[in-house]
Amino acid sequence: MAAPQLTTRILRRLLASGVTGRAEKLLARLHPADLAPLLSGLSPDELRVVLDLLFRHHRAATTLMELPPEMLPQIIDTLPDDRNADVIARLETDDMLEFVEWIPEERRDGILSLLPAAKSEELRKAELYPASSAGRAMTTRFVALNEEMTAQAAIDRIRAEGDDNDSILYLYVVDDQFRLRGVVPIRRLVAARPDRVCRDLMIPDPISVPAEADQEEVAKLVARYNLLAVPVIDANADDRMLGVITVDDVIDVITEEATEDIYHLAGLSEEDRVFTPATLSVRKRLPWLILNLGTAFTSAWVVGLFERSLEEVVALAILMPVVAGMGGNGGVQTLTVITRGIALGEIEFSSGFRTMIKEMSVGIAVGLTIGVLGGAMAYFWRGNTYLGVVLFLSMTITMTIAGLLGALVPLTLKALRQDPALGSGVIVTTFTDIFGFFSFLGIATLLIEKLN
Repeated sequence: MAAPQLTTRILRRLLASGVTGRAEKLLARLHPADLAPLLSGLSPDELRVVLDLLFRHHRAATTLMELPPEMLPQIIDTLPDDRNADVIARLETDDMLEFVEWIPEERRDGILSLLPAAKSEELRKAELYPASSAGRAMTTRFVALNEEMTAQAAIDRIRAEGDDNDSILYLYVVDDQFRLRGVVPIRRLVAARPDRVCRDLMIPDPISVPAEADQEEVAKLVARYNLLAVPVIDANADDRMLGVITVDDVIDVITEEATEDIYHLAGLSEEDRVFTPATLSVRKRLPWLILNLGTAFTSAWVVGLFERSLEEVVALAILMPVVAGMGGNGGVQTLTVITRGIALGEIEFSSGFRTMIKEMSVGIAVGLTIGVLGGAMAYFWRGNTYLGVVLFLSMTITMTIAGLLGALVPLTLKALRQDPALGSGVIVTTFTDIFGFFSFLGIATLLIEKLN
């Protein structure tokens, strides 16, 4: 397959020359996931032509949902209301909800009024569930088998579904009230005698989630039990089955959660993406940078307390970035490990004390090692034993504090029901710098006569 940049150039040339037939053949050979990145490099007029070609082959909906979400406003603005409604009508419930969220308020009612009645009702029901819940991520297209149905009848039912339903990963057994009773793996169904009933083939009491469950909890279940799909039930209606969350949707959830954690560690908003307008990126980044500026001045104030020591021993000013850099790196390492552990459910607050002790032990061991190496380098550089001792002691203290704070801050935020990644990076880095500067310059001040 051609590289995206090369394909983009070829596509633009074909569109510019009016050879849409060849462009249409090129688009038909590409998978929607490979086709989506090409659209970002097109002008509005070129994009309109490509979308017309995609609609001609009924590939617009699948392609558009592969796009970065921040590009959807441009796409929606390019399409007329009826085309937008056609896209929505071809989407699964979770993709439909995401697409609708990007439609401007002034156009939303007009577009939604063009939806088929069944899709409009499906959308209305999905919007009743909380944001980021299982109910919003599920698809309502699944195969439900009555527990009295024979294996042959179940196979006939699958054949009747045709190849349009790509969510047939498991077959769910329900009773007459549509309450979930079990799950039948397809391989077990195919290998069974034709006259065996589903009740005898099913695995009873399968893992399921209520519609109000958080999507992140569903992702943890899929990862823990190696599932390909999770049934969603109505816990308020005797476990009546509502839909299924498939593994591709779980991957999207995991990607979103990982992005959220990474962004929060860096002090970024989730809305700030590659194709986000520059003005929005500035508005989202500036508050955190202003906060970071304030914390940086706090660290500078601590350094200012030892201004006289810095004037007497210039080497202290040269070595300060070493202490701050090593402490910051150590804190971020611990913070990353702990935040990941919390996100995957490996750490609870009850086990937090043991985790902090472990990370402090790691900090002490790393600090001693780095301190010895750094102190030796300082000694050979300046020929002053006490300068090496100052760097050794401060490095040990700083790395120990970095390990403690890297574990304590996210665990505390988790206990306060806040996102452990939110602001952790700024907090840990700031306090690590403060303790690092204070220990380094404080010990140096005590030994100032030995350093001259």
